[in-house]
Amino acid sequence: MRSRYSAFAVGDAGYLLRSWHPDTRPRDLTLDANQRWTRLEILATTGGGMLHTEGTVEFRAHYLAGRRPGELHEHSRFRRAAGRWHYLDDAG
Repeated sequence: MRSRYSAFAVGDAGYLLRSWHPDTRPRDLTLDANQRWTRLEILATTGGGMLHTEGTVEFRAHYLAGRRPGELHEHSRFRRAAGRWHYLDDAG
């Protein structure tokens, strides 16, 4: 999760696509150049250990859009594929 947040913060759409699970990955990804990510809060996690194949992360990511602050609150699901963790979707 932290690596994906960092990729959003530096605008690395390629990493975001590579770290997206193949079953749910979009064809392309356009990031908003006017959005600046400022802080990540991890609120809760489940699974995600060495013996797990799935896990969740509840987080709140803070950003500025122009001068307006905003936040994204999500319960992300991750799945291990080919030995690596990939973002699956927002579990809602």
